[in-house]
Amino acid sequence: MAWKQVIQEYFTEMGRITTGFPQNQVQEVVDIFYEAWKNKRTVFTMGNGGSASTASHFACDLAKFTIVPEQPRFRVIGLNDNIPLVSAWTNDSGFNSIFSEQMEPWMQADDVLVGFSVHGGSGTGEAGAWSQNLVRAMAMAKERNARIVGFSGFDGGAMKEMADICLVIPVNTEPLGTPIVEAYQVVLHHLICLALKERIRVGEG
Repeated sequence: MAWKQVIQEYFTEMGRITTGFPQNQVQEVVDIFYEAWKNKRTVFTMGNGGSASTASHFACDLAKFTIVPEQPRFRVIGLNDNIPLVSAWTNDSGFNSIFSEQMEPWMQADDVLVGFSVHGGSGTGEAGAWSQNLVRAMAMAKERNARIVGFSGFDGGAMKEMADICLVIPVNTEPLGTPIVEAYQVVLHHLICLALKERIRVGEG
């Protein structure tokens, strides 16, 4: 694929996704976060690689951007962000433990676990099955009766199967797949935070 064609097809794909994306699913996600905010539940975010940066970005925006004067603030924990703790759990119990072990003393019923992933915990690489730390964390969330919100791409993977709701970016081929999935997840997370701030400002609505 010529580099100029890459640019053209990238914008074409972004437009196609935007035109057809199910807005009702975005509204359902906003509902879940709004209920968590109203009931003072904790939101945990997680991801690997580029999705780790999106998880951190979302935790930042949910904690800071959604603030409305004289209203409570979101309780948010970014599970990627304590590097010493992540490396300690990796060293002692393996990389698959890093999210579930952090949540062990904190997660309660009706909290929300948010996962960002390109393939949703499906596929394999040199180290074996992808994103099993996400899968283990989602299993804990289910055991604790917490809610799970997924952001995935391709066929949604394990995340689509395990989450209460999973926003799947409908891209199924490379080389455009991974960059478009990761980029569009940021588009969605900004929209969700914007909608939440407005909903908190005006009330139930």
